Amino acid sequence: MTTTLTASDIATAAPQLLVRSRFVDDVDPGPGFPFASGLPTTVEQTLALLPTSAFSCWVRDTSGLIGFGRTLRIRARGPQRFQELSQAWKAITAAAHIEDEVDHLGSGLMCFATVTYSQDSAVDSLIHIPEFVLGRRGGRVWMTTITAAGTTPAPPVLREEALRPVTSAKASPGDLDEGTWSELVRTVSAMLTPVDGPAEVDAASDDPTLRKIVLARDEVVTTEDEIDVRSVLGALNRSYPSCWTFDIAGLIGSTPELLIGVDNGRVTSRVLAGTYRVEEDPTAEMAAARKLLSAHKDSTEHAFAIASLQRSLGSVASDVSVDDRPHLLPLANVIHSASDATGHLPANSGLNALDVAAAVHPTAAVGGYPQASAVARVDELEPLDRGRYSGPVGWMDDRGNGQFGIALRCGQLEDRNRIRLYAGAGIMPDSDPAAEVAETEAKFAPMRKALGLE
Repeated sequence: MTTTLTASDIATAAPQLLVRSRFVDDVDPGPGFPFASGLPTTVEQTLALLPTSAFSCWVRDTSGLIGFGRTLRIRARGPQRFQELSQAWKAITAAAHIEDEVDHLGSGLMCFATVTYSQDSAVDSLIHIPEFVLGRRGGRVWMTTITAAGTTPAPPVLREEALRPVTSAKASPGDLDEGTWSELVRTVSAMLTPVDGPAEVDAASDDPTLRKIVLARDEVVTTEDEIDVRSVLGALNRSYPSCWTFDIAGLIGSTPELLIGVDNGRVTSRVLAGTYRVEEDPTAEMAAARKLLSAHKDSTEHAFAIASLQRSLGSVASDVSVDDRPHLLPLANVIHSASDATGHLPANSGLNALDVAAAVHPTAAVGGYPQASAVARVDELEPLDRGRYSGPVGWMDDRGNGQFGIALRCGQLEDRNRIRLYAGAGIMPDSDPAAEVAETEAKFAPMRKALGLE
């Protein structure tokens, strides 16, 4: 079977996939136990058992999904990329034969997915269906096998190969160097119209007046030797266990922002807007962060994010509820202003996690406010193809459940020894270019550190 297809290929004739999920942490797991040296108990032990390339993962702390091998990859581009990928996934799930004794989120037929920020990107949006998936949730470990009808998979045997920390890394400016980006911030800030404060932000308003625009910049990191992606992921997971660490189609990072999660019809989302750069200790600096993030710029920016989410999530979900007041989310390098939202999908709606992600992307946190006019100006003003940076990244299963984060604190592998890092900041009428540059530097820090640069 062809392993890479367009979404339209799937719509014409969906391949039949055979899927089996079973627990592998039983006292006597029987034949097909994939671990040559016993069940791993930590993320880094698991990573050391994986191939050094050609795998996918979505992990938070010690739970998550890791896939290796490829059964099928589906690609799409353009304005209908979300819809085309979603329709292809629905056709594949309808044709699949599934045996699932696990019945956990992510068991059975599942895929990893990464979608570009912009409809005009020259980069493919992808669904990746692995041949094997290792899952861990609620203390249980399982393995899923996904194959095309008529093929017989060889059960994997995973043997340890030590992680290789990245050495000899060097950073250089990308398409937007610091000075050029700083001038762009100054230009964009002057274009924006201020509001008096958070109370003036109305989620139901159709006023197209630009209030906020998010701008991104990039840098390129190269190494003398091949980058051991497993080591980078281990470093990210160790430093940011509360974030969602991912590697999908070479997009590697650890995001603090869950765009949407779907769990049997219940929708959750976390929106971040407003950033305090930690100097030494996030715990000791909470008071300073609270003072900064309650100031006019950051509190108004957060109000834009909440209003954007309420409007977009309300288009597909009912009973949408957003925290009345944001809370502080401390990470090792930054402290964010955060709000959590919940809602419910209508019964028998047929919507899956990717459909919900399509409804809420791009949020005010990555595009601006109001959404339509801000996104149009980003495409016009930002001389950078973001690719999959700041787009949805995550997974979904055959029941429509899934999690999609916003691809932040990340980089895209361009070669085995070259990765392009991205960071962005929300530009407001009172933005200071130097402060916005400092914010992007803080957002580069997780990937820089994982690559041995800091």
